[in-house]
Amino acid sequence: MPKPARFDLVLFDNDGVLVDSETLANRILSRMLTKEGLRTSFEESVATYLGRSMQSVRAEAERRLGRPLPVEFEEVFYGRLFSEYETRLSAVPGVEDVLEKLSTAVCVVSSGSPQKIALSLRLTGLDRYFDGRVFSAEQVRRGKPHPDLFLFAAERLGADPERCAVIEDSPLGVEGANAAGMTSFGFARMTPASRLEAASGGVFDDMKDLPALLA
Repeated sequence: MPKPARFDLVLFDNDGVLVDSETLANRILSRMLTKEGLRTSFEESVATYLGRSMQSVRAEAERRLGRPLPVEFEEVFYGRLFSEYETRLSAVPGVEDVLEKLSTAVCVVSSGSPQKIALSLRLTGLDRYFDGRVFSAEQVRRGKPHPDLFLFAAERLGADPERCAVIEDSPLGVEGANAAGMTSFGFARMTPASRLEAASGGVFDDMKDLPALLA
């Protein structure tokens, strides 16, 4: 008799977990913040802003800067980012093989805007795995590290949070998944494994290892 599945739903973060976009985004963000007078290296951008919504990025940057960022900051950022997407965006190595192998239902839970998520999934060809099962922080009152987005996705798809696994590459995402009562897995490809130690299901750095962890 086959062994029952451990999870009924696997929730994937998008940037850095499904699509290899964090390097592109943080290079642009660090340059733009530095130009505004908030000197920010690429490494500092990753450490401070990875996993945040743009609303949260703005709030933190303005707190550090001591003044508001230009009203067009997000528009300029996304314009530059989407231009990079068209020529340089790719799927995270190994993630398509994982999605092909998984028999468990999957969805996307991202801090990004619906437009950004849709574009990145389409350009990488991963959209076919998530038809109608894509959720953005813009759909809930509070984004990561709060549990709202994870619980919203589980409710919409009829899944018990205790039977959900979340794949995240940021401490904020892991914190939110844990708060939702889900099993979190930390993907330590760009983020140091030490910053993902709170992941209740474990930490891994190669997508090929994920199916075994989920089993």
